[in-house]
Formats: sequence, C-alpha cells, structure tokens
Amino acid sequence: ASIASMDMGLLLQDDVFVDFFNTFLNLAVFGQTPIYICGTGRWYLWPELPSHLDPSPAALLAWLEKHRLPHFCKSSLCLHLVLCQKLLGFIRSGEAAELLNWQSADQWLLEKCISGSHGMQHFQAFVRGTAGEELIDFWLITERLLGLDESDGSQRDLFLSLVHRLRATHLHEGSSVIKLCTTIVGSLPKARHIQSISTRREILSKMQEQALCMIQSYWLPKFFMHCKMGMEEEESCQPLLQEYQERLSKASWQESPGLSEPLPTMHIKRSQGVPGPYCSHKAKAEIWALVKEGRDTQEVKMATFPVKPERQPGPAGSTVELCLDKDALGSIPQQSEHPANTAFGGKGGVTFPGRPQSSAEQDLENLCKEKILFGLPPSASLAQLPSLKKPVKTLDFLPWALSAEACAGRPFRDFLQHQNCSMEMHLLDLWHALEEFLPVVLDSSRENSFFLRHLIGEKICKTYLEKDSIEKLPLEARTLVSLWNCLICGEFSPWIFRAQKEICKVLCCLYEEFLADDDRTFLQFMAPGSDVPMPEVPGRAAGRGVHFHLSQRMNQALKLSQALHGTRSLEGVSSKHWHLLAARDLQKGGSIQAEMELLL
Repeated sequence: ASIASMDMGLLLQDDVFVDFFNTFLNLAVFGQTPIYICGTGRWYLWPELPSHLDPSPAALLAWLEKHRLPHFCKSSLCLHLVLCQKLLGFIRSGEAAELLNWQSADQWLLEKCISGSHGMQHFQAFVRGTAGEELIDFWLITERLLGLDESDGSQRDLFLSLVHRLRATHLHEGSSVIKLCTTIVGSLPKARHIQSISTRREILSKMQEQALCMIQSYWLPKFFMHCKMGMEEEESCQPLLQEYQERLSKASWQESPGLSEPLPTMHIKRSQGVPGPYCSHKAKAEIWALVKEGRDTQEVKMATFPVKPERQPGPAGSTVELCLDKDALGSIPQQSEHPANTAFGGKGGVTFPGRPQSSAEQDLENLCKEKILFGLPPSASLAQLPSLKKPVKTLDFLPWALSAEACAGRPFRDFLQHQNCSMEMHLLDLWHALEEFLPVVLDSSRENSFFLRHLIGEKICKTYLEKDSIEKLPLEARTLVSLWNCLICGEFSPWIFRAQKEICKVLCCLYEEFLADDDRTFLQFMAPGSDVPMPEVPGRAAGRGVHFHLSQRMNQALKLSQALHGTRSLEGVSSKHWHLLAARDLQKGGSIQAEMELLL
C-alpha cells in the first residue's frame, strides 16, 4: 500500500525498487515491456514508438503509475521487494552492527549480496530445505494476507485460500513457525478458534515479526559467511573482495552523503525508425517465431525431477521421471534426450512402457509435443539464429504469456473482469491453478510438498470440477473427468496439459484484445490524440540479434519471477550465483542485465 501511494519519480530513485520493477516490466504478458537504467536515467522502450514522436518521460511515468504499478503491488515480486527492504534496513542499522559486531564494510558487502531480485533468489536458494525456507515462506504469505480485507467479497476467496495454505504448511504441530512462535499464540487450537478479526490479525502480525527477527538475526549472518566463503573461491568476485578488504582496513570509513553524484536527467532512447504501425502483438509474434524456430537448430540441456513410480501409469517397479528444461520459457515439462528413462518419450509426448498406446494416449503425446517451449541456449551465436519464415499464431505463445501473468499481478484477469467475461475469467483461474499444482507435484523435494499437492488438488476439484461448476466449463467431458481423477488424489497427469491447451484456445482472441487495449492506453499517454494505430512510416526492421536479445531478456525475467513466485523450483547455489553477483550492478540494469551479460 505504501509503494502504491508513492510518486513514481521518487520510487525510481531507489536502485533496489528499480531492479524488482524492471524484472516485473519485462514479463511477457504485457504489450509494452520497457527497461530503465538508473545509472544513466535512460528508458528503453519495446516495442519502440515511431521515430517522428518525441516521447515525454513525464508521460511515461504517468502511464507506469496508472497501468503498471497497481499490478506490481499485487505481484509476488513486490512482496519480495518489501522483504528485501526490511532485510536491508536491518543490515544498515546500528542494532545489527552492535548485535553481530558488523563493521561498515561487512554491511556494504552483505548489501551487495542480497540486493535486488537476484540477490533474494540467491538468499532463498541458500536457505532451501532448512527452517529458514519455512520462515521466509510464512513471512511472505502472511504479508500478502494482512494486506487483504476479508470483509471485501472480491478479496475473501484469496484471503481464505491463504489462510488454508498457512494452516496446511506452517500452522501445524512441529512446524518451525509454531516452534518459534509458541509464546505468542499459545496453543494452536485456541488460536484457530479466535473469532475476533483484529485479534487474529494481531496474532499473525506478531508471529510474522518473530519470524522476521529470526531471519535477520540468524539466517542473514549465516548467508553472509556463505557469501564470503563462496566469493573467495570465485575468480570473478575478486574485485568485490578487494574493495571489501580496503573498506575493512579503514574501520572508521564512512561514505559521505555529500559526495554522491546528482541523479541523471531521465530520458527515453529515441527510436531509429520502426516500420509499420505500433503493434505489440506483431512484435511479440516476431520474437516468439525466433524462439520457436530456435528449438530446431540448438541443443537443449535437460534437468530431471524424479517422480515416484506409483504416481505414474506403467509397469510395476518401473522408475518414471519427468524432464524439465532449465533454459526453457516457463516451468513447462519438456521432451527428454533419454526417452528410456522418462515419461516423456523421444517425440516429446507421454509414453506408457510395455503396452501399445490408445488413441487418447497418442493425442496426449502429440499435445505434449506441441506444448514444448524452448528458449535459445546461452551458446547460441547470432550467426546460427534461424530466419523468421513461418507466421506465428497467438496460441503458440499464449502459454508463455499466461505463465508470466501469474507473476505479474494478473493484469489479463483484470481486463477480463472489466469486460464482464466471467466464464473466461473462471477458465483463466483454472489455468493458473493447474500451473501452480504442476511444480508442487513434480518436485517432491519441496517444503511441505505432500500437504500442498493434496491441498491444491482438492481445492481445484472443489472450485472448478464440482457438478455445479463443471457444466459451465467449455472443455471436453473426458478432459474434465480425467482432471478430477488425478487432482483429487494429488497426482500428476498429462491431462493437465490437455486442459490448459483447451483453455488457451478459448482465451486466444481475448488475449489479442488485451494487447490491443494495452497499446491504446500506452499511445494515449505517449502520443495524445492517437486513438488509432500510428500510420506507417519508413524505417528499418529490428534484426535477428535484437530479437534474440529481447527474447532472452523476457525469458530471464520470467525465470527469475517464477523462482520467487514458487512456480519454478529454485536452483541450488552454484558458480552461476557468484558470476551473477560479480556482474550485478543495480546502476547498470541490475539482475536482468547481469543475466544477459552472462548469456551473451
């Protein structure tokens, strides 16, 4: 709420806010996806505006404040920004210096390590599988819950969903949260039966404060030691460590506020000339054509999530795995390089070893093949990139956009609500519920995986697949029945993909309308009086290298957002984290730019 009420110009003076906001702005659900480099004060628009326009930074900020910031404030990225700011506030405090005997150099280095969306991803990867992971998850859910008004009918469903999730994962006997907060809540049964809303909120707020205190005073110092040890072994981090040692040798050294450079004048990079009218749908299709055709010319590295045999159809005792592509767009199951060891066969579909496939199973195999989303791997050189030959339909890249929408505060859903498309909105909610279920059921190593997959599966059945609801869904009957059979047991089934594809077919035209509406509102701010698409002007089309760079920028934003949102499994701490730490400069593009430098 405090972020939503602030002036956009003031918000953009905070490097940490800019880092999270850039990640959000580059999510592929949106039409216009700009990026801001705060060190130079320059905005880069994409798609670019026609070159005869002289866009105003003030108009851009007004558009961002009205059409992007409200969605950002509803996103998981914003919750992580708030947590990051609280951790940074503690690191900079005199309390931390006294309690942990930190010098200014220690505080400076830890700030470098944890600032921005990638810093928070690194921190969460470090605590994965520990009580620290549970405390962070509890803090984030509670922060979202306390920001809701349960008396508001439009927020009540989300409120109750978060309450049920808290009870299933963090408010049960033996959880780290209950062990830590016993003195606050007393016995759990009493806490659950408290009727007063204010008392419930007060208890949750105190528990959240206690969890944050433990994260700050225990897990942050452990993360600091982990970072120092990891950086010492990484050659690319030596300049950072050298500066840290220099600061450490000057114990009384303090950065003088008077020496800080004045903020650069904000401006927008002028277009070099864009052929045709302004159209984000066309620009998005051109990028997706490059990504889609790139799968035919590049090899893709695979990572596997083991799935217990009893959860998959197949011969008794067989070991079945699902393969996910680390570098793919979104958390979409991929075809495998080793079909003998996977449920996805050589053609990218589902195979059932030991018996012939039925026509339904063959249909599912073809569907899984269609749903594969490949990102171009880091090793791809521009000379190897394919030419843009085949036209791309909205259905091809809609799953990519919807995966990003889950992390972007649900702007497409808001559009459907304003258009009074209740049935389509219900379908979109089902698509996202299935997308949330997939990583939980596929990755058994997740914290509280067993509780979550049954909780989410049963909730989907109750909300969307009961008799009263199922009649309203324009999906095939066998798809709905098969969904119910797997979800009620908390199990994976490839019918989830079939359901999602059928939903995408219904939503396709409406998503095109959403992009057109996004274009109209953007032009109304940036080119007042332009209620129709811009006239065609001479210009030079963006080259393959530009499209490749943009596709990777949006891909990295999606991967980073999904990791923080929970729809993509966090990677373990590896040398990549240290490379990114060395490359990350919040003044020069932050987390996304560091990822791009590592790729390119």
